[in-house]
Amino acid sequence: MKPIIAPLGLALIVFGCAGTAVSKSPLTVVDTVDVNRYIGKWYEIASYPAWFQKGCTGTSAEYSLMPDGKIQVINRCHKDSLEGPLKESKGKAEVVDTATNAKLKVWFFWPFKGNYWIIDLDPDYQWAVVGEPSRKYLWILSRTPTMDQAVFQGILQRLPQKGYDPDKLRRTDQAITAK
Repeated sequence: MKPIIAPLGLALIVFGCAGTAVSKSPLTVVDTVDVNRYIGKWYEIASYPAWFQKGCTGTSAEYSLMPDGKIQVINRCHKDSLEGPLKESKGKAEVVDTATNAKLKVWFFWPFKGNYWIIDLDPDYQWAVVGEPSRKYLWILSRTPTMDQAVFQGILQRLPQKGYDPDKLRRTDQAITAK
């Protein structure tokens, strides 16, 4: 019995991985990002649910340049409700693709770094879409706590071209941060 299960399990893993790799083309990023325009405060409008954001609402991120050229990251959210306690996580980011500045690595505790790729960006830096190559994570960000519905729908329509499923997005309540 064991000799049959092991090869079958291995075959499922190999074919499962192969199917995933074939179905997704490499993730593309925007042509260029002006880091000085990108820094500042962003509000999460929607995201793919992530284990490290469980129970978060009223989510925001604030980016600022550090003297060493890295970017300080401060993520904030209210736990379990808009009136819940404020949770804050501090980290750092660095540009890893200086040709576009659209690919960054972010870390909140060393040595674990995650990809932060800017895949769609408003020309006026009023909204951004951030993903990563495996397409497990996705965030739609705005400079304001709310986003015009037509803009949001336009972003949703472009996501499948990037290999993302818009139906997996969860809208983020921002009522408390809008005050």
